[in-house]
Amino acid sequence: MKQIKVGILGFGTVGAGVADGLLKHRDAMAKRLGVDILLKSVADLDVTTDRGVALPDGVLTPDAAAVVADPEIDIVVETIGGTGVAKKFVMDALAAKKRVVTANKKLLAEYGREIFDSAAANGVDIYFGAAVGGGIPIIRVLREGLAGNDIESIHGILNGTCNYILTRMEREGLAFDEVLKDAQRLGYAEADPSLDIDGFDTAHKACILAALAYGFQPALSEVQVEGIRHLSGTDVRYAADIGYRIKLLAVVAKDGGEVEVGVHPTLVPTSHMLAGVNDAFNAVMVKGDLSDRTMYYGRGAGRAPTASTVIGDIGDIARNIAHGETRWGRAAPNYAEGQVKLRPAAEISSKHYLRFMLADRPGAMGVVASALGRHGVSILALTQKDNSGNGPVPVVALTHRAKASDISAALEEIRKSGVTDEDPIRLRVL
Repeated sequence: MKQIKVGILGFGTVGAGVADGLLKHRDAMAKRLGVDILLKSVADLDVTTDRGVALPDGVLTPDAAAVVADPEIDIVVETIGGTGVAKKFVMDALAAKKRVVTANKKLLAEYGREIFDSAAANGVDIYFGAAVGGGIPIIRVLREGLAGNDIESIHGILNGTCNYILTRMEREGLAFDEVLKDAQRLGYAEADPSLDIDGFDTAHKACILAALAYGFQPALSEVQVEGIRHLSGTDVRYAADIGYRIKLLAVVAKDGGEVEVGVHPTLVPTSHMLAGVNDAFNAVMVKGDLSDRTMYYGRGAGRAPTASTVIGDIGDIARNIAHGETRWGRAAPNYAEGQVKLRPAAEISSKHYLRFMLADRPGAMGVVASALGRHGVSILALTQKDNSGNGPVPVVALTHRAKASDISAALEEIRKSGVTDEDPIRLRVL
């Protein structure tokens, strides 16, 4: 039986999970795959902290560069994270014609084209199934299961921290800041949660999904990203009153020769499958022209789920090596280059939820309705909420589909009119 040797860079949460899985399931994987996968090296600057994994003697080393350069290593697994030394080691491994597995969505979102070009030029595999959705095999679905489809749209709940916060805000009526502190205490959120709650973790994943689905990778700087940091419990409650839940959604969708890529807090009808995805779970719904809608659900992060997907990638590459194959040198085939482009955020159309805190005086609602109408925004439903007779009157409007630029122009006119006591709130509706 052919033996394939693996070197892991990084011995943190994911790296330790991968090492543990490879050691525990080595015999079972050999029977399933027909190839023996040996964990030869694990590199981390910290070689003293106990990660709960009993590595064989001589496996742990502080020298990651030596692991990459080791001629016996067939597969390099990058679990360091970030775009600093992680990028250098990945590029060095590819240049040395070693296969690479990574779960690093930030690295792929920002430098994917360079990395995939290097893999293709050197004739080696790069797999990254855990970069989006953790334990959910969405990368494999797009690369293999739905390869015969023209992908029409992808909608994803891709950040467990945000989904946990939104779930508790709705269920318990808690304020954002209160739930965030609890999420940090429980380990769902980092000490600095900005990457999660400001939407950029989700945006990294959306860029990777766009590359897989449409053959081009948008620049992160061109993607409209809205997080949940400023989301009010009032809007969570009002959304529930009219039959919606608010979820932080990644949206990747094609319309003609343009692709929409964005991240937004979005009202999802309670009858929709994505509305039932709660707590720290993730889900991705894909609509293909042949498959119609399919949904993939599971744990989007954590040591064991992420390690499961990484180990699956290692197994695939090991089997490729055993059969002398290279299957996935690129994430974004160039079939679509020059054929599709990113749709400008201002041109994207959707339904919207609008909340106004109107001055309690005659004609205020008429000013709002007139401004919306002048900019071509049609109201689908209008609800005045109880203000107990004191202060400004909360008014919630749902619109028909309208371009983002038209909504923006109408809201700017309403702001300047003086009929609102605070800036109008605007959220998308799925």
